[in-house]
Amino acid sequence: MLLLAFDSTQQALRAEMLLDYAEIEIDTCPTPKEITAGCALSIAFDDKDKEQVIRIIREENVEIRGLYSNKGNGYDKLLLD
Repeated sequence: MLLLAFDSTQQALRAEMLLDYAEIEIDTCPTPKEITAGCALSIAFDDKDKEQVIRIIREENVEIRGLYSNKGNGYDKLLLD
């Protein structure tokens, strides 16, 4: 699973709406305490949807704090391709 973190609730809700509209399966969840973000909401999604999610957030100018991966031992910030 990958996780999008945000600086504002407005951007998190906007991303949730856009990803739902694109029929990408997501889970809105609390931002993990290991990730410093200005917003308490994050969006988790499957790795297989990474390219489509990145395309949508770029095309729609959604402001994110970062994209993170959890390999079981904490969160690693990923570079956006």
